[in-house]
Amino acid sequence: MSRKNKIDIIPVNNRSRMQRFIKLPESLYRNDPHWIPPLRLERKLHLSDSNPYFQHAEWQSWLAVREGRDVGRISAQVDQLHLQTHQDGSGFFGLIEAMDDAEVFQQLTQTAENWLKAAGMQRLRGPFNLSINQESGLLIEGFDRPPSILMGHALPYYSSKLQDLGYAKAMDLLAFEIDSQFHSPRAMQALVQKTSENIQLRPLNKKDSGADFKLMCRIFNDAWSENWGFVPFTEAEFQDIGKTLALLLPNDFVQIASVDGEPAGMIVMLPDINPLIKDLQGRLFPSGLIKLLWRLKFKPPQHARIPLMGIGKAYRSSLIGTALAYRLVDALKKPAKTAGIQRTELSWALETNHNLIEIIESLGGKQSKRYRIYEKVLK
Repeated sequence: MSRKNKIDIIPVNNRSRMQRFIKLPESLYRNDPHWIPPLRLERKLHLSDSNPYFQHAEWQSWLAVREGRDVGRISAQVDQLHLQTHQDGSGFFGLIEAMDDAEVFQQLTQTAENWLKAAGMQRLRGPFNLSINQESGLLIEGFDRPPSILMGHALPYYSSKLQDLGYAKAMDLLAFEIDSQFHSPRAMQALVQKTSENIQLRPLNKKDSGADFKLMCRIFNDAWSENWGFVPFTEAEFQDIGKTLALLLPNDFVQIASVDGEPAGMIVMLPDINPLIKDLQGRLFPSGLIKLLWRLKFKPPQHARIPLMGIGKAYRSSLIGTALAYRLVDALKKPAKTAGIQRTELSWALETNHNLIEIIESLGGKQSKRYRIYEKVLK
């Protein structure tokens, strides 16, 4: 390769390079009408030491540079909590973005692979931005609509570039859309009536939100503990999420369920602010924040996303478990109507979680997007 076309892979090791790392997708997606530029401040905080994820994980990120121009990026992560949970020698890659150039993809992924091998990893999976509890998977279906809040987007050629480099499917994650005022099937109504005396629901208690988010963390970790790729939320991670939710959400956008007085399930609905920030180009200042606050008040989102839901594993294979799922989703119909939310995305669901998918489809849910997690053995 001539010096003119040479690709340099440089580590992101200072503030200036991190700013370039965060801004790089803006040039790649310039002509994609469905891409939503993430808020730079949010990305900066997400990738900073203040993210509780870094209490149990190490990472490194890189930029690909050609002739002074940033043409790609990638990260690699070693999550000690994942290794303790699975003992499978898996490291991760993520935040991958690059121009349509096989050599750029090859050098970026090779750099991440070498870093993970040096850390003693035997395979890598991804993309995760940065963990399975955050933005996960590469979009492979559903390019014709923008992503919901805290979900990823991608350019169509990304998947083929990874496959050409030996990356194979590990798991698919599915997103579904439903009408927020879905019709409850008769079987659901009968089941809810049959279990009405056993199941109690309540909204988030903002006067003691810390205790509620601690409880929700415990429910979620129990509910997901046997799922593929599961990594438990730490209490610090869930409390960090909780601080934002408690500030932004009405109490009834969070529902906690009990069975005969024992905590058994939880669900969270987020207004999808992505359409409100699309034209801000990632900038809140100097005027972006004022625009966002005005829009939230006078033109609130008509779309929402359910990113967190869990049913205690003790109830998973029982009628009570099915009733819990229906009751939790149904409890969001009234607050959604009050807020003017017309459509809701449920994302994501493992493609192997047939029980959850069956429940979503029984409510009229239709698959809207598919995200793929890839893996590769490190040799």
